[in-house]
Amino acid sequence: MKKFFTCQWMCLTQMGMLASVLISFMGAVQAAEPVSPENAGTLVIIGGALRTDNAPVWEKIVQLAGGKSVKIAVIPAGAASPENTGASLAAKLNLYGADAFVVPLSVKWKNQDVRHIANDVQIASQIRAAGGVYFSGGDQSKITQALFNADGTQTEVLKAIWNVYQKGGVIAGSSAGAAIMSSTMFYQPKSVLSVLQHGVTEGKELGPGLGFIGDKIFIDQHLVIRGRFARMIPAMQAKNYQIGLGIDENTAMVIRNRNEIEIIGYKGALLIDLTDMTSDNKIKAFNASNVKMSYLDSGDRYRIDSKTLIPSKDKLNGAIDPLNPYNAAKKFYPDILANTVVVDLMQDLIDSKHEQARGIAFGDPDGENAEQGFEFVFSKLPESKGYYSGSTGVEAYTVMNIRLDIRPLVMQLPMYHYK
Repeated sequence: MKKFFTCQWMCLTQMGMLASVLISFMGAVQAAEPVSPENAGTLVIIGGALRTDNAPVWEKIVQLAGGKSVKIAVIPAGAASPENTGASLAAKLNLYGADAFVVPLSVKWKNQDVRHIANDVQIASQIRAAGGVYFSGGDQSKITQALFNADGTQTEVLKAIWNVYQKGGVIAGSSAGAAIMSSTMFYQPKSVLSVLQHGVTEGKELGPGLGFIGDKIFIDQHLVIRGRFARMIPAMQAKNYQIGLGIDENTAMVIRNRNEIEIIGYKGALLIDLTDMTSDNKIKAFNASNVKMSYLDSGDRYRIDSKTLIPSKDKLNGAIDPLNPYNAAKKFYPDILANTVVVDLMQDLIDSKHEQARGIAFGDPDGENAEQGFEFVFSKLPESKGYYSGSTGVEAYTVMNIRLDIRPLVMQLPMYHYK
Protein backbone atom coordinates (compact mmCIF):
# COMPACT_ATOMS: atom_id res chain seq x y z
CA MET A 1 0.00 0.00 0.00
CA LYS A 2 1.27 3.44 -0.90
CA LYS A 3 2.70 5.68 1.78
CA PHE A 4 1.76 9.24 2.57
CA PHE A 5 2.59 11.82 5.17
CA THR A 6 0.07 12.86 7.78
CA CYS A 7 -0.65 16.44 8.67
CA GLN A 8 1.35 15.96 11.84
CA TRP A 9 4.33 14.95 9.70
CA MET A 10 4.03 18.10 7.63
CA CYS A 11 4.04 20.31 10.70
CA LEU A 12 7.09 18.56 12.09
CA THR A 13 8.84 18.93 8.74
CA GLN A 14 8.42 22.68 8.98
CA MET A 15 10.10 22.58 12.41
CA GLY A 16 13.13 20.74 11.05
CA MET A 17 12.33 17.42 12.73
CA LEU A 18 11.88 15.30 9.60
CA ALA A 19 14.91 13.08 10.07
CA SER A 20 13.90 11.74 13.47
CA VAL A 21 10.18 11.22 12.93
CA LEU A 22 9.70 10.34 9.26
CA ILE A 23 8.99 6.66 9.63
CA SER A 24 6.68 6.87 12.62
CA PHE A 25 4.49 9.55 11.05
CA MET A 26 3.87 7.94 7.68
CA GLY A 27 0.29 6.89 6.98
CA ALA A 28 -1.32 4.81 4.27
CA VAL A 29 -2.82 6.39 1.16
CA GLN A 30 -6.15 4.91 0.24
CA ALA A 31 -6.02 3.88 -3.39
CA ALA A 32 -8.75 4.99 -5.75
CA GLU A 33 -11.24 2.57 -7.20
CA PRO A 34 -9.83 0.75 -10.23
CA VAL A 35 -10.36 2.55 -13.54
CA SER A 36 -10.68 0.55 -16.73
CA PRO A 37 -8.50 2.25 -19.36
CA GLU A 38 -11.29 1.84 -21.90
CA ASN A 39 -13.78 3.61 -19.62
CA ALA A 40 -11.53 6.25 -18.11
CA GLY A 41 -11.71 9.89 -19.06
CA THR A 42 -8.98 11.92 -20.72
CA LEU A 43 -5.92 13.51 -19.18
CA VAL A 44 -4.48 16.84 -20.33
CA ILE A 45 -1.01 17.00 -18.79
CA ILE A 46 0.67 20.40 -19.21
CA GLY A 47 4.36 21.03 -18.58
CA GLY A 48 3.83 24.41 -16.91
CA ALA A 49 3.92 28.07 -18.01
CA LEU A 50 0.76 27.66 -20.13
CA ARG A 51 0.18 30.97 -21.89
CA THR A 52 -3.29 32.47 -22.13
CA ASP A 53 -2.95 32.67 -25.93
CA ASN A 54 -2.21 28.94 -26.32
CA ALA A 55 -5.66 28.33 -27.75
CA PRO A 56 -5.15 24.68 -28.83
CA VAL A 57 -4.59 23.57 -25.24
CA TRP A 58 -7.31 25.64 -23.56
CA GLU A 59 -9.83 24.78 -26.27
CA LYS A 60 -8.99 21.07 -26.00
CA ILE A 61 -9.65 21.07 -22.24
CA VAL A 62 -13.05 22.71 -22.71
CA GLN A 63 -13.94 20.43 -25.63
CA LEU A 64 -13.02 17.24 -23.76
CA ALA A 65 -14.95 18.36 -20.69
CA GLY A 66 -18.14 18.74 -22.70
CA GLY A 67 -17.95 21.87 -24.80
CA LYS A 68 -19.41 25.35 -24.46
CA SER A 69 -20.61 26.36 -20.96
CA VAL A 70 -19.35 23.12 -19.41
CA LYS A 71 -18.63 23.20 -15.69
CA ILE A 72 -14.95 22.80 -14.84
CA ALA A 73 -13.70 22.70 -11.26
CA VAL A 74 -10.44 24.61 -10.67
CA ILE A 75 -8.27 23.23 -7.83
CA PRO A 76 -5.56 25.80 -6.90
CA ALA A 77 -4.23 23.71 -4.01
CA GLY A 78 -0.60 23.85 -5.13
CA ALA A 79 -0.45 27.60 -5.73
CA ALA A 80 1.43 30.06 -3.54
CA SER A 81 -1.56 32.43 -3.78
CA PRO A 82 -4.49 30.07 -4.33
CA GLU A 83 -7.18 32.78 -4.29
CA ASN A 84 -5.55 34.76 -7.11
CA THR A 85 -4.41 31.71 -9.08
CA GLY A 86 -7.83 30.07 -8.88
CA ALA A 87 -9.62 33.18 -10.11
CA SER A 88 -7.12 33.66 -12.93
CA LEU A 89 -7.42 30.06 -14.15
CA ALA A 90 -11.21 30.14 -14.03
CA ALA A 91 -11.17 33.35 -16.09
CA LYS A 92 -8.89 31.75 -18.70
CA LEU A 93 -11.10 28.68 -19.01
CA ASN A 94 -14.18 30.89 -19.29
CA LEU A 95 -12.46 32.90 -22.03
CA TYR A 96 -12.45 29.69 -24.06
CA GLY A 97 -16.10 28.87 -23.40
CA ALA A 98 -16.21 27.02 -20.06
CA ASP A 99 -18.25 27.84 -16.97
CA ALA A 100 -15.42 27.29 -14.50
CA PHE A 101 -15.65 27.58 -10.73
CA VAL A 102 -12.95 27.66 -8.07
CA VAL A 103 -12.81 25.12 -5.24
CA PRO A 104 -11.36 27.01 -2.21
CA LEU A 105 -9.10 24.12 -1.33
CA SER A 106 -5.55 24.81 -0.18
CA VAL A 107 -3.46 24.63 2.96
CA LYS A 108 -2.58 28.24 2.16
CA TRP A 109 -6.13 29.55 1.61
CA LYS A 110 -6.76 32.32 4.11
CA ASN A 111 -9.49 31.84 6.73
CA GLN A 112 -10.38 28.37 5.43
CA ASP A 113 -10.12 25.00 7.15
CA VAL A 114 -8.61 22.77 4.47
CA ARG A 115 -9.93 19.58 6.10
CA HIS A 116 -13.45 21.01 6.24
CA ILE A 117 -13.40 22.10 2.60
CA ALA A 118 -11.87 18.80 1.45
CA ASN A 119 -14.70 16.84 3.07
CA ASP A 120 -17.58 19.21 2.32
CA VAL A 121 -20.24 17.03 0.69
CA GLN A 122 -21.83 19.98 -1.13
CA ILE A 123 -18.52 20.95 -2.75
CA ALA A 124 -17.90 17.29 -3.62
CA SER A 125 -21.35 17.13 -5.23
CA GLN A 126 -20.61 20.26 -7.26
CA ILE A 127 -17.40 18.68 -8.55
CA ARG A 128 -19.16 15.43 -9.46
CA ALA A 129 -21.55 17.39 -11.67
CA ALA A 130 -18.66 18.97 -13.60
CA GLY A 131 -17.25 17.75 -16.87
CA GLY A 132 -13.66 18.36 -15.87
CA VAL A 133 -11.16 19.31 -13.18
CA TYR A 134 -8.12 21.58 -13.58
CA PHE A 135 -5.18 21.46 -11.13
CA SER A 136 -2.98 24.56 -10.87
CA GLY A 137 0.79 24.63 -10.70
CA GLY A 138 2.87 25.43 -7.64
CA ASP A 139 3.93 22.85 -5.07
CA GLN A 140 2.63 19.35 -5.80
CA SER A 141 3.15 18.25 -2.19
CA LYS A 142 0.50 20.77 -1.16
CA ILE A 143 -1.98 19.24 -3.60
CA THR A 144 -1.69 15.77 -2.13
CA GLN A 145 -1.60 17.18 1.41
CA ALA A 146 -4.93 18.93 0.78
CA LEU A 147 -6.62 15.94 -0.85
CA PHE A 148 -5.83 13.21 1.69
CA ASN A 149 -7.02 13.00 5.26
CA ALA A 150 -4.51 12.74 8.07
CA ASP A 151 -4.95 8.95 8.18
CA GLY A 152 -4.23 8.61 4.46
CA THR A 153 -7.83 8.07 3.37
CA GLN A 154 -9.33 9.98 0.46
CA THR A 155 -11.23 13.16 1.17
CA GLU A 156 -14.70 13.62 -0.30
CA VAL A 157 -13.31 16.10 -2.82
CA LEU A 158 -10.73 13.58 -4.05
CA LYS A 159 -13.41 10.91 -4.37
CA ALA A 160 -15.46 13.36 -6.43
CA ILE A 161 -12.51 14.13 -8.70
CA TRP A 162 -11.99 10.43 -9.34
CA ASN A 163 -15.69 10.13 -10.09
CA VAL A 164 -15.39 12.79 -12.81
CA TYR A 165 -12.54 10.80 -14.36
CA GLN A 166 -14.35 7.48 -14.05
CA LYS A 167 -17.40 8.95 -15.82
CA GLY A 168 -15.30 9.96 -18.79
CA GLY A 169 -14.51 13.57 -17.86
CA VAL A 170 -11.23 15.40 -18.34
CA ILE A 171 -8.56 15.81 -15.65
CA ALA A 172 -6.11 18.57 -16.55
CA GLY A 173 -3.14 19.95 -14.68
CA SER A 174 -0.16 22.19 -15.27
CA SER A 175 3.31 21.95 -13.68
CA ALA A 176 2.58 20.68 -10.14
CA GLY A 177 -0.85 19.73 -11.48
CA ALA A 178 0.94 17.53 -14.03
CA ALA A 179 3.26 15.91 -11.49
CA ILE A 180 0.34 14.49 -9.49
CA MET A 181 -0.93 12.54 -12.50
CA SER A 182 1.29 9.51 -11.87
CA SER A 183 1.22 7.21 -8.86
CA THR A 184 4.71 8.39 -7.87
CA MET A 185 5.80 12.00 -8.20
CA PHE A 186 8.76 14.16 -7.31
CA TYR A 187 7.82 15.36 -3.84
CA GLN A 188 10.60 17.61 -2.54
CA PRO A 189 13.31 17.08 -5.17
CA LYS A 190 16.84 18.39 -5.19
CA SER A 191 18.44 19.80 -8.32
CA VAL A 192 18.74 17.53 -11.36
CA LEU A 193 22.47 17.04 -10.81
CA SER A 194 21.98 16.31 -7.11
CA VAL A 195 19.45 13.60 -7.96
CA LEU A 196 22.06 11.99 -10.21
CA GLN A 197 24.75 12.30 -7.54
CA HIS A 198 22.74 11.22 -4.50
CA GLY A 199 19.75 9.30 -5.81
CA VAL A 200 16.16 9.50 -4.57
CA THR A 201 14.50 8.53 -1.31
CA GLU A 202 10.84 7.72 -0.77
CA GLY A 203 9.38 10.40 1.45
CA LYS A 204 11.95 13.01 0.49
CA GLU A 205 12.59 13.35 -3.23
CA LEU A 206 9.69 11.05 -4.08
CA GLY A 207 6.15 10.73 -2.77
CA PRO A 208 2.77 9.36 -3.88
CA GLY A 209 0.85 11.20 -6.56
CA LEU A 210 -2.82 10.82 -7.39
CA GLY A 211 -2.23 8.18 -10.07
CA PHE A 212 -4.74 9.16 -12.76
CA ILE A 213 -2.46 7.74 -15.45
CA GLY A 214 -2.05 4.45 -13.57
CA ASP A 215 0.93 2.67 -12.07
CA LYS A 216 2.99 2.03 -15.20
CA ILE A 217 3.88 5.51 -16.41
CA PHE A 218 5.97 8.16 -14.64
CA ILE A 219 5.24 11.84 -15.33
CA ASP A 220 7.45 14.90 -14.99
CA GLN A 221 7.11 18.50 -16.18
CA HIS A 222 9.14 21.57 -17.28
CA LEU A 223 11.14 18.85 -18.98
CA VAL A 224 13.03 20.22 -21.94
CA ILE A 225 13.59 23.74 -20.70
CA ARG A 226 15.01 22.57 -17.34
CA GLY A 227 16.90 19.43 -18.40
CA ARG A 228 14.80 17.29 -16.10
CA PHE A 229 15.04 14.17 -18.26
CA ALA A 230 18.16 13.27 -16.28
CA ARG A 231 16.37 13.19 -12.94
CA MET A 232 13.56 11.04 -14.34
CA ILE A 233 15.86 8.09 -15.04
CA PRO A 234 17.07 7.39 -11.45
CA ALA A 235 13.56 8.03 -10.13
CA MET A 236 12.03 5.60 -12.62
CA GLN A 237 14.69 3.01 -11.84
CA ALA A 238 14.07 3.33 -8.09
CA LYS A 239 10.32 2.77 -8.51
CA ASN A 240 10.52 0.18 -11.31
CA TYR A 241 8.89 2.29 -14.00
CA GLN A 242 9.72 1.31 -17.56
CA ILE A 243 7.98 4.22 -19.30
CA GLY A 244 8.33 7.90 -18.46
CA LEU A 245 6.75 10.92 -20.12
CA GLY A 246 8.19 14.38 -19.61
CA ILE A 247 6.25 17.32 -21.02
CA ASP A 248 7.73 20.72 -21.77
CA GLU A 249 6.39 24.17 -20.91
CA ASN A 250 3.41 25.70 -22.75
CA THR A 251 2.73 22.23 -24.16
CA ALA A 252 0.31 19.44 -23.30
CA MET A 253 0.00 15.68 -23.62
CA VAL A 254 -3.58 14.60 -24.23
CA ILE A 255 -3.76 11.00 -23.02
CA ARG A 256 -6.76 8.80 -23.75
CA ASN A 257 -7.31 5.35 -22.30
CA ARG A 258 -3.97 5.67 -20.47
CA ASN A 259 -2.40 4.72 -23.78
CA GLU A 260 -3.03 7.08 -26.70
CA ILE A 261 -0.90 10.24 -26.59
CA GLU A 262 -1.35 13.40 -28.61
CA ILE A 263 1.04 16.35 -28.24
CA ILE A 264 -0.43 19.85 -28.61
CA GLY A 265 0.92 23.31 -27.95
CA TYR A 266 4.27 25.00 -28.29
CA LYS A 267 6.98 22.35 -27.95
CA GLY A 268 6.94 18.62 -27.22
CA ALA A 269 7.55 15.74 -24.83
CA LEU A 270 10.32 13.27 -24.10
CA LEU A 271 9.48 9.58 -23.98
CA ILE A 272 11.91 7.59 -21.82
CA ASP A 273 11.94 3.80 -22.08
CA LEU A 274 13.91 1.79 -19.51
CA THR A 275 12.71 -1.62 -20.72
CA ASP A 276 16.23 -2.70 -21.75
CA MET A 277 18.23 -0.50 -19.38
CA THR A 278 21.06 -2.03 -17.37
CA SER A 279 23.40 -0.68 -14.68
CA ASP A 280 26.88 -1.73 -13.61
CA ASN A 281 26.59 -2.55 -9.91
CA LYS A 282 30.37 -2.47 -9.58
CA ILE A 283 30.21 1.29 -10.08
CA LYS A 284 28.97 3.00 -6.93
CA ALA A 285 27.79 6.17 -8.66
CA PHE A 286 24.65 6.25 -10.78
CA ASN A 287 25.12 4.79 -14.24
CA ALA A 288 22.79 3.56 -16.94
CA SER A 289 23.15 1.78 -20.27
CA ASN A 290 20.68 1.33 -23.12
CA VAL A 291 18.05 3.88 -22.14
CA LYS A 292 15.79 4.62 -25.12
CA MET A 293 14.96 8.29 -25.69
CA SER A 294 12.37 9.72 -28.08
CA TYR A 295 11.13 13.24 -28.69
CA LEU A 296 7.47 13.67 -29.63
CA ASP A 297 6.78 17.04 -31.24
CA SER A 298 3.56 19.05 -31.33
CA GLY A 299 0.99 17.26 -33.51
CA ASP A 300 2.53 13.80 -33.03
CA ARG A 301 0.53 10.85 -31.76
CA TYR A 302 1.87 7.75 -30.04
CA ARG A 303 0.44 4.49 -28.70
CA ILE A 304 2.26 3.18 -25.65
CA ASP A 305 1.11 -0.45 -25.90
CA SER A 306 2.25 -1.00 -29.49
CA LYS A 307 5.02 1.66 -29.47
CA THR A 308 3.49 3.09 -32.64
CA LEU A 309 4.20 6.65 -33.77
CA ILE A 310 1.99 8.70 -36.07
CA PRO A 311 3.93 11.86 -36.95
CA SER A 312 2.13 15.18 -37.30
CA LYS A 313 0.50 15.78 -40.68
CA ASP A 314 3.25 18.12 -41.82
CA LYS A 315 5.86 15.42 -41.13
CA LEU A 316 4.13 12.44 -42.78
CA ASN A 317 6.28 12.84 -45.89
CA GLY A 318 9.27 14.12 -43.99
CA ALA A 319 11.06 10.94 -42.92
CA ILE A 320 14.80 11.61 -42.64
CA ASP A 321 16.96 9.58 -45.00
CA PRO A 322 19.84 8.14 -42.92
CA LEU A 323 21.94 7.88 -46.09
CA ASN A 324 21.54 11.57 -46.86
CA PRO A 325 21.89 13.45 -43.55
CA TYR A 326 21.90 17.24 -43.36
CA ASN A 327 24.38 17.86 -40.55
CA ALA A 328 28.08 17.23 -41.16
CA ALA A 329 29.81 18.79 -38.13
CA LYS A 330 30.34 16.73 -35.01
CA LYS A 331 29.18 18.57 -31.89
CA PHE A 332 29.94 18.38 -28.20
CA TYR A 333 27.51 19.65 -25.55
CA PRO A 334 29.28 20.92 -22.40
CA ASP A 335 26.03 21.37 -20.43
CA ILE A 336 23.53 18.71 -21.38
CA LEU A 337 21.13 19.85 -18.62
CA ALA A 338 20.80 23.39 -19.99
CA ASN A 339 17.70 24.87 -21.59
CA THR A 340 16.48 22.67 -24.53
CA VAL A 341 19.97 21.18 -25.08
CA VAL A 342 18.93 17.51 -24.90
CA VAL A 343 16.36 17.99 -27.66
CA ASP A 344 18.78 20.09 -29.71
CA LEU A 345 21.27 17.22 -29.48
CA MET A 346 18.74 14.54 -30.43
CA GLN A 347 17.49 16.54 -33.41
CA ASP A 348 21.00 17.24 -34.64
CA LEU A 349 22.08 13.62 -34.20
CA ILE A 350 19.17 12.02 -36.05
CA ASP A 351 19.95 14.19 -39.10
CA SER A 352 23.73 13.81 -38.86
CA LYS A 353 26.34 11.69 -40.62
CA HIS A 354 27.74 10.86 -37.18
CA GLU A 355 26.50 7.94 -35.09
CA GLN A 356 27.09 9.45 -31.65
CA ALA A 357 26.91 12.74 -29.78
CA ARG A 358 28.16 13.46 -26.28
CA GLY A 359 27.32 15.84 -23.50
CA ILE A 360 28.41 16.29 -19.90
CA ALA A 361 26.95 17.70 -16.70
CA PHE A 362 28.83 19.27 -13.80
CA GLY A 363 27.87 21.56 -10.96
CA ASP A 364 29.28 24.69 -9.35
CA PRO A 365 33.10 24.38 -9.09
CA ASP A 366 32.82 25.74 -5.55
CA GLY A 367 29.81 23.61 -4.60
CA GLU A 368 29.37 20.27 -2.90
CA ASN A 369 30.69 17.27 -4.86
CA ALA A 370 32.02 19.65 -7.50
CA GLU A 371 34.32 17.00 -8.91
CA GLN A 372 31.51 14.50 -9.60
CA GLY A 373 29.84 14.78 -12.96
CA PHE A 374 28.33 12.61 -15.66
CA GLU A 375 28.84 11.88 -19.34
CA PHE A 376 25.80 11.35 -21.57
CA VAL A 377 26.44 9.38 -24.76
CA PHE A 378 23.62 9.41 -27.33
CA SER A 379 23.82 6.84 -30.13
CA LYS A 380 21.76 6.03 -33.19
CA LEU A 381 20.34 2.52 -33.39
CA PRO A 382 19.06 0.49 -36.35
CA GLU A 383 15.53 1.35 -35.18
CA SER A 384 16.24 5.06 -34.76
CA LYS A 385 14.01 7.26 -36.92
CA GLY A 386 13.50 10.93 -37.51
CA TYR A 387 10.92 13.14 -39.19
CA TYR A 388 11.30 16.76 -40.23
CA SER A 389 9.11 19.67 -41.29
CA GLY A 390 9.76 23.33 -41.93
CA SER A 391 6.20 24.17 -42.94
CA THR A 392 5.55 26.41 -39.94
CA GLY A 393 8.63 28.52 -40.56
CA VAL A 394 10.75 26.80 -37.90
CA GLU A 395 12.67 23.53 -38.02
CA ALA A 396 10.53 20.85 -36.35
CA TYR A 397 11.79 17.34 -35.68
CA THR A 398 10.37 14.14 -34.27
CA VAL A 399 13.05 11.71 -33.04
CA MET A 400 12.50 8.08 -32.13
CA ASN A 401 14.66 5.53 -30.34
CA ILE A 402 17.98 7.14 -29.59
CA ARG A 403 20.15 5.16 -27.18
CA LEU A 404 21.45 6.94 -24.09
CA ASP A 405 24.27 5.75 -21.83
CA ILE A 406 25.13 7.67 -18.66
CA ARG A 407 28.49 7.26 -16.97
CA PRO A 408 29.92 9.00 -13.90
CA LEU A 409 32.97 11.19 -14.35
CA VAL A 410 35.44 12.84 -12.03
CA MET A 411 36.53 16.34 -12.95
CA GLN A 412 40.00 17.47 -11.96
CA LEU A 413 39.71 20.60 -9.82
CA PRO A 414 40.03 23.44 -10.41
CA MET A 415 38.00 22.96 -13.56
CA TYR A 416 39.64 25.96 -15.21
CA HIS A 417 42.26 28.65 -14.58
CA TYR A 418 42.96 32.14 -15.86
CA LYS A 419 45.75 32.93 -18.28
